[in-house]
Parts: sequence; structure tokens; C-alpha cells
Amino acid sequence: MITEQSSSTPVSDFKAIALKLASPEEIVAWGHGEVTKPETINYRTGKPERDGLFDERIFGPTKDWECYCGKYRRIRYKGVICDKCGVEVTRAIVRRERMGYIKLASPVSHIWFLRGVPSKIGLMLDMSVGNLEKVIYFAGYVITKIDEKARAKSLEEIDREFKIKAKGLGEREIDDLRDAKDAARDELRKLELHQVVSEIEYHRLSRKFGEVFEAAIGAEAIRTILERIDLKALRASIEADLPNQTPIARRKTLRRLQAINGMIRAGIKPQWMFLTVIPVIPPDLRPMVQLDGGRYATSDLNDLYRRVINRNNRLKRLFELHAPEVITRNERRMLQEAVDALIDNSIRRGGAPAASQVQRRPLKSVADILKGKQGRFRQNLLGKRVDYSGRSVIVVGPDLELDQCGLPKKMALELFKPFVIRKLIEKEIAHNIRGAGKLIEDQNPHVWAALEEVIAGRTVLLNRAPTLHRLGIQAFYPVLIEGDAIQLHPLVCPAFNADFDGDQMAVHLPLTDEAQREAREIMLSSKNLLKPATGDPIMNPTQDIVLGCYFATSISNGLIGEGKTFASEEDALLAYDFEHVEIQSRINVRVNPKDGGKSNLKMMETSIGRILFNRVLPDDFAFVNRELKNRDLADVVAAIIKRYGIAGTPSILNRIKHFGFEFATRSGISWGINDLRLPVEKPALIAEARKKVAVITDQYQQGLLTDGERYTRIVEIWQEVVDKITKLVPTTLDQKSSVYIMVDSRARGSWTQIRQMSGMKGLVVNPASKIIELPVLSSYKEGLNVLEYFISTHGARKGTADTALRTSAAGYLTRRLVDVAQDVIVIDGDCKAKEGREITQAGSEAINKTVGQRAFSRMLFEDVKDPEGKVVFKAGTMIGQEEMRLMNEKKVMRAVVRSPLTCRSLRGVCQACYGYDLGNNEVVRKGEAVGIVAAQAIGEPGTQLTMRTFHVGGVAGSSDITTGLPRVEEIFETRPPKWRAVISDVVGEVADVAVDGRERVVKIEMAETMEIREFRITSNSSVLVEKGSKVERGTFLSEGHADLRELFKLAGKKAVERYIVREVQKIYSLQGAPIHDKHVEVIARSMFSRVRVKDAGDTDLTPGETIEKEEFRRANIRAIRAGKTPAMGFQLLMGITRVALTTSSFLSAASFQETARVL
Repeated sequence: MITEQSSSTPVSDFKAIALKLASPEEIVAWGHGEVTKPETINYRTGKPERDGLFDERIFGPTKDWECYCGKYRRIRYKGVICDKCGVEVTRAIVRRERMGYIKLASPVSHIWFLRGVPSKIGLMLDMSVGNLEKVIYFAGYVITKIDEKARAKSLEEIDREFKIKAKGLGEREIDDLRDAKDAARDELRKLELHQVVSEIEYHRLSRKFGEVFEAAIGAEAIRTILERIDLKALRASIEADLPNQTPIARRKTLRRLQAINGMIRAGIKPQWMFLTVIPVIPPDLRPMVQLDGGRYATSDLNDLYRRVINRNNRLKRLFELHAPEVITRNERRMLQEAVDALIDNSIRRGGAPAASQVQRRPLKSVADILKGKQGRFRQNLLGKRVDYSGRSVIVVGPDLELDQCGLPKKMALELFKPFVIRKLIEKEIAHNIRGAGKLIEDQNPHVWAALEEVIAGRTVLLNRAPTLHRLGIQAFYPVLIEGDAIQLHPLVCPAFNADFDGDQMAVHLPLTDEAQREAREIMLSSKNLLKPATGDPIMNPTQDIVLGCYFATSISNGLIGEGKTFASEEDALLAYDFEHVEIQSRINVRVNPKDGGKSNLKMMETSIGRILFNRVLPDDFAFVNRELKNRDLADVVAAIIKRYGIAGTPSILNRIKHFGFEFATRSGISWGINDLRLPVEKPALIAEARKKVAVITDQYQQGLLTDGERYTRIVEIWQEVVDKITKLVPTTLDQKSSVYIMVDSRARGSWTQIRQMSGMKGLVVNPASKIIELPVLSSYKEGLNVLEYFISTHGARKGTADTALRTSAAGYLTRRLVDVAQDVIVIDGDCKAKEGREITQAGSEAINKTVGQRAFSRMLFEDVKDPEGKVVFKAGTMIGQEEMRLMNEKKVMRAVVRSPLTCRSLRGVCQACYGYDLGNNEVVRKGEAVGIVAAQAIGEPGTQLTMRTFHVGGVAGSSDITTGLPRVEEIFETRPPKWRAVISDVVGEVADVAVDGRERVVKIEMAETMEIREFRITSNSSVLVEKGSKVERGTFLSEGHADLRELFKLAGKKAVERYIVREVQKIYSLQGAPIHDKHVEVIARSMFSRVRVKDAGDTDLTPGETIEKEEFRRANIRAIRAGKTPAMGFQLLMGITRVALTTSSFLSAASFQETARVL
């Protein structure tokens, strides 16, 4: 009996993980024993087979504290190794961590290093993948050694033989003989190291020049070559060759150098890319389970391992029997293929991937288990299923507080079960867990009392998928309710983008006190009133609430009590109670406007409804005396948040909600189809349009118009009719009619919907986004005829398909943005930036904002002055709501602010450059993940952006302009745009703009040489410069989108950053989904976060490698401190996907091509 201390302490005090190649010795050291048999489990006893893939001696016992034969049982024998069966007595969980190994009879190549792009083995040997595969898969020989003395000797022999044979032959025969001699000499001269020859060729050459060279076949041959390589000598010779290489060859050489440097730095030997020992992963990670029918279900890895072991054992036997080369060679090739299938079954060469016996589906190899959405990384490491959660349909909970949700009793009981059990035992209603469980099952009255006590003060999290931004999960205090549906407060719906047409939500319970505290302090719905993308309130009253407030605060003429005057609000309300005055009557009342903060009563024309509404607001809040539509209510809410802060607002919001619901009910507003009237002018408009269309068709038939022109003109005519009818529809309705009130107050619906119901449906698009020239003339009230109905289904179907595509495209964009910006966090207080970012009036007008609005939530870099030159705010001021209002009032035309783009922090950004956290209007906290916030801010409205490229119906030469989501993607991925702008690459002055056929030619006189440079602009883009315009490098000469890389080359980094922010903002503001500039800037900063090393100096970087700027700066700081030469590099501009893949964290990139590169 031997005791051995088990050393399975979990490592938790590490800072980073690095991947590197394992040497065969390391693999053996990891293992606890060699697996020599392909057996798994004995089917009779159900126990693991000895020396097999599940052997207990290697991997540990299957039962806690019990050896295989049962001689030692119980924890007191901990660490004992049984003398009978050789199994250590320990916990069964070690079967999740103990590894084994398989010693291979012949080395095999690792498929990732052979077939990965670029092939690492190919880089080391400077051989093509095709040639390597020929050798490794036994289709060709590689020359491993050449004896130069023997070669010289053979050349002499050939000459001698020629002279002897040439004697006494005719001229013709001598010529033939000379050709044969030359051919033989050529062949001999051409032989070189690492050359690959086919088998037939090899046999021929070895017969002729067997003493000159040695050749070998199989993975062993390549491994031997790699073993002989001296990396440092190879590096020196490559570096010496570098200067006199062509640019294309140099790129390849630099890549080779990078791989060699990486290996030297990490102390890796190149022959380790070939496996002589294969690690066997722990058995519990590739389990085998018995099913009901006595059959076994097993992980694919076991099958793949069994194939390797079977072939390996067969090969060992053949070697022992000294079998002929031909047989062993086939077996070695099969072993190589078995190992390939085990490591990565999807990139194997030669036909189909290895399949299972029964189902004929490809087996899942190690690589397949890791990659993709269902792989280890995304399924298990980044996302997990959780206990203590439930989901149900949501219904409206009009009586809840802002931070409450209604939780069905049954659900709450299940969620809080462990807490309830503890409570029942504490109160001695039950004596053990089992008894408490029984009480819960019987739904004993004590249980409900215990549940009430348990949930007091605890929060639950509610989440609605898709979670597009951080407001998609919020915390609420649960209120127990009967029924099966979760009740949700109506004001939090916009944040979740939820409605009550059958949406479902998930509930999660934070278990620990710490988690509960975090939920209460950060995630509570009453603390998340602002939208992190813009800083605007998101808890705005909508729909019924707006309708009720609009009804109460609007004034009508000719009602009871109109024109009466009251001495105080109380008098007016008393008259209302006695029905002497109506809620919408125009009356005069002496009220306190509270506008200057002082109490000064004055007469005001108002209504009872407005007095009642003001009663809901705090006493010291200015008197709101206007008709409240959707937008006005939002302004009121914004003012309340500004005045009373996030803490004081929820209770006021709740009162507004109650007020709105009450008056929406009292108004008795409803509508029927008869409330919609048809415009009388419609038939005349249609008749007129038909006449115009007839004229155009006539002209087309006479050949005066092309088909494209005819189409465009017809579409224009009908569009005009639609526009006229849209204007007429509101006039058909009485301003006090229910439909008018709903649309006018912005509670629900729009005039386009009303137009389609009572005017005409109008023009529709076909699935290719082209407008169908036949309009739908009827409205829904009149009813569509068969043809019209058929045409309109086109557009409807396209709409549905678009929405589905858009959602997935936006989701994917968000994922890439998060990937690229996840490491941007707030690191320090102030980086003392040397420059700021300029905000101008012209740039702001392009996206419908003022300079003040764009400077909001930022710190000023320079003093801000009004148009007269007076300083409004000093540099270093934070621009909050109040400062923004002042800037707008003073009509500030220009501001220079701190920006993430100019932040000098090494990692992430600093508080001063970022400014306020828009989610709570306070200075951003250190450690805040602003990169992810930015990605969510850009991705969340992504679903609202249009997918379509506008087709300007068939006009010759008109281009499809990319907008919406595809354009955002085009910018962030730095793709060459479809509609390209012409950009000047010279400095000078426009000498002339001439027309040449269909093109315009812009002639620029260069400033330095006075030469004329011509730029051609196609007819579908208008020219942006005129004669005499001054032109810089990077000036746009025509309309269109810039190719970011070209702009970067011509005008530099700043111009590109400005362009990215401007273009992205243009798209979002067009779609009415505003986001703050700083979010786009954070992403733009990440696009410039990579550097390519030009000259490594004395650092350990490699020329030509792409690395993070921060890493580059660190390497240089180290070099300068040590008194060495720093590296030189140049700034790169990369698309977001490329940036995400070049991150220095392999877990983040988790892309296999780089696994070999040392991290």
C-alpha cells in the first residue's frame, strides 16, 4: 500500500493565460499513464477496461474514495494507491482533469500547422503546402541531404563516359549522346535540399545517382529536417537577405521571420509541430453513458481516439514483424489521417471527413468542439444556462410603482424556494428540508406567509430578448399576484422595446447579498431613466397616457362656463365639481406661475384640465400652461429629471401615469370606420393624373422617351397625387374627432396610416425595392380590388422579409462592435491631452443638431466664445444640461472639446476625454466599460435602420446609393464604397471644370510645379468644386462616399476620424435614431488601434507584424529605459473584424490561425 499526495489545487492567482506548443516530454509529464488499448468500458460489468480510454489507473476512480477492486473504500484511505488494482483512492472529480497520452509508433504532423493559413511548417522550411502534403501523405520523397563531393565526382564520371562512348560514332549518334549527357548533367545539377520528387522519379534518380543524395518520405522525414534547423542561424541568414528582395518576396520573408522570432522567444523547437506523443483528454470531458436499451452513447472523441490507437497498435505490430516497407507505409499514412481527424476533422484533405459507423455523419473533432456559436467558447464560457429563472407572458400593471413588477405567486415560490425552506425551518414550522418541501408541495398557508417575508426588500431581474442595450435587463421589486402572467410597469416598456401583444420576459433571481446590492444600486428600473446612447429620458409617457394628458390639457370653444374668472385654483375646481364648468372650458384663473421661484399670483387663461395636471407635478415646479402632446410631455419629463435628479423623478412620473390613464378613460375616446371620411377631391386628382400618364405613354410609343424616362415620370406623377391626398386627409377630419386627437397628440398612428385607410394606399415597392408604377388607388375603407390587393402583397411581404434580415444583420454588427471595443474602459482621471476635437456649426447642421447639443456631456478643451468673441465658458468646463442651454442661447458657432479620439491614455480612455456617462449624467466612473456601451449605442438602433439601397427607378446612369445598415457596415469595415467619391491627391487650385461626353473633367493646377492634373468624374455624381476653388490633399471633388484607406493615405488620421463620425451620424440622424458622437468616436479610436512594425530596433518585435498600439508603446518604453533603440512603426486603419482578430488575447480572438503565434 503506497500513499501519494494528490496535487489538485485549483490555480486562481494568475494574471493571463498563454498558449504555446507542448514538447513531447511535457505531454508525457501532463499524463498519468499511457493508453495502449482502444477498449472503453467492459459491456458485461460496465467498468472501465484496463489500459483503455477510461482506465481508472490512469484517470482516477469512477466512484469517490473507492478503488477499482473495492479493497479500499471510504475517505480514510485518501491518497492510497491500491496494491491489487493500482487505482488511487481519491475523488472521482479528478477524472475531469487527469490526462493520459498515446506514444505514436511513427511521428505525425499537426494539421493546424500544416494546413492553417499561412502554413507554419511551410514558413519554417519555405516549402509549399502542396509539396509538404505529398511528403507527409507518402506521395513523394523529400531530399534531406546532398553530398557535394559525390556530385562533383558524378559529373566527372558522366563526362568520362561520354568521351569513351563517343569514340568511333557517326555525327548524328554523337549529337544524341551529347543530348543524353547534357540531360544527365542538368538533372544532377538541379538536385537541391528540400526538393520534392515523385516516387517513380526517386527510384530512377536513386539508381543513377544513389551516392549523391539521401531522400526520405513521410512526416518523419520533415521532422528530421526541422530537427536539424538552427533557428538563430536561420534568422541571421534571412535578415541578411532581406534588403535585396522585391516587395512581394519581402512580405513573405517577414512573415517567415515573424514565425521564427516567435519560436525563439518562446523557446519552442520547430520539430514540436510534429507529434510523437498525443495527449488524451480526461474521460469525463468525453463521457460514455449507458442508455435505457443497454446501448451506449459516446462522445465522438472516443471514436476518433480509438481509430488512432487501433492504427498505432497495428503499426507497432508491423514494425515488430519487420513487415515490408509497402505495408508499413500505408499504415503510417492511415495513422496520420486518424490523428488529423482527431484534431480537426473539418479541414482534412482528401475526400470526406471521418464519419461515424452508424449515422454516416462527420465526427466532431477537438477543433469542432471549440468553434462556432455552439462551440465551447460561445456556448459554455461566454454564456451559460442559469438556475433560479423563469419566463412568462407580460401584461400591463398600471398600479405598480416604477420599480415594481407583478410576479405570479407560483413562479415566485419556485424562484425563492431555498429561501422559503430556510424561513420555514427557522420558524420551526418544518423540522428539515424534506418536511419543508412537503409543505410547499401542499401549498400550506404558512408557505405564502414565509414567501411574503422572504421577498421583502429583494429584487428580481427582468429581461426581454433581444437584449440590444443595457436597459434590456433591469431590476424590480416583486409584488406577488395571482394569475400566470408577469405584470410590467407601462413606463419601462420603451426601454425593453416591449408591448403587450404576447411578448414574453424572463425573470432571474440574484442570489447573493452582493448581487442583490448591485441590482438595487445599479440596475433598478427607477435608476435607469436615461438612455445611455444619447442621455435623453427613456421613461417617457406614451400612448394612453399621452392621450389622457392631451385630452385634459387641450381647450375647446363653446363649452359650459367658458370665459368665467376664478380667484384661485380651488374655486375653479369647486365649480368643476358642481358642473358649472367643463374640463376643457377656456377660463381665467389667478395662479402662481412659479417661474421665477417667487410666489407671485397672476391671472392666466387656462383650463380645469391644466390645473389638475399641474396638481400632479411638485409644488415648486413651474406652472405648465400648454396643450401637451407626446413631445411636450417628454420635455416636461426632461425638465423634471434635470430639476429633481434621478432619485426624485420616479414618484412624479408615476403620478403623471395615473393622471393620463384616468383622463384617457374619462375622455371616452374610441373610433370606428365611420370616423374616417374620404377626401372629396380624390376622383378629380386621379382623373387628372390618368390624363398626364396617357400623354407620357403616347410620347413613349412615338419614341420620344426612353423606357427609363417614361417610368420615372409616371412614378413622379402618382407620387404627386399621393402627396396631395396626404395633405387633404387631415382636413376631412374634425379637429375634435377621436382619430384626429390620437394622431395629433402623437399617442398612436400617423397621417400616412390614416391616408391609407381613407385616402389611397399609393405606390408600393416590389421585392427588388423598385417602385411599381401601377399605384393602388383605393383606400382600405373603400376596399382594394383583386389586382390592387395582389400588388400590395408584394410590398407587405418584402417588409416582413426585410425586418427579419435587418434584425440578424444588426445583431451581427453589434457583436463585431463589442468584439472590437470591449477593451476600451475608463482607466484614469486625466491624460493631459495635447489636442481636442473641433465641433463646428456647419458640421452640426448636417445632422440636425446645435453645437451645444454635440458638446453636451463633454469637457471643453478651449474657451468657448459667442459670435461677439466674449468667453462663455472656460476650458476644462464640463458641459451639462444648463451649460448646453446657455451655449444654444448665445448661438455658439464653434467649440473644441476633449474626445476619446485624442485621448493619450495607454489602455482605454480617461474621464476627462470621455466626459459624462450619459446613462446618469454624472462624470463617468473609473472602470466603466465605455467600449461596450458605445457598441450597444450604435447597434441598438441598428434594427431601425433601413436595409435597402435606394433604387432611383431606372434612370440611365443613376447609381444605387448605399444607406442604412449596409452603409454603417461599409464604414466600420473600411470596405471600398459602391458609390465612390473622387478625392484630390494634390494641393493647388481648380483651373477649369470641363465637360467631356458623359463625364466632367476637373483640371487642377498644382501649387508647387504649376502642372495641370486631370480628374474624371462620372455623370451620376455632381462636382463639388468650381473654377478658382482651393484644393488640398483629401479634398472631395465629387459627391459620393470616400474610400477610407485612400482618404487616410491622402489626408491623414484626423480627416478619416472626422469623416467616420460625420458619415455614421448622418445615417442615424436621417433615420431619427440619434446617438452621441462620443460612441462613434470610441469605435473610430479602436479602428486606429493597430500599428505595423517597420523597423524593430532593439525591441523583441518583428518587422512587418501587426500589434496593438499600446503593446508597441510599451515595448518602446522598455527599450528606451534600457538605453536601446526603440522600434519604428506606422499607423494602420483596419476594419472592425480585422481589429478583433488581431487582438493580443487569444481567448478574445479564439481564432485558430494564430494559435501558434506566441501570445
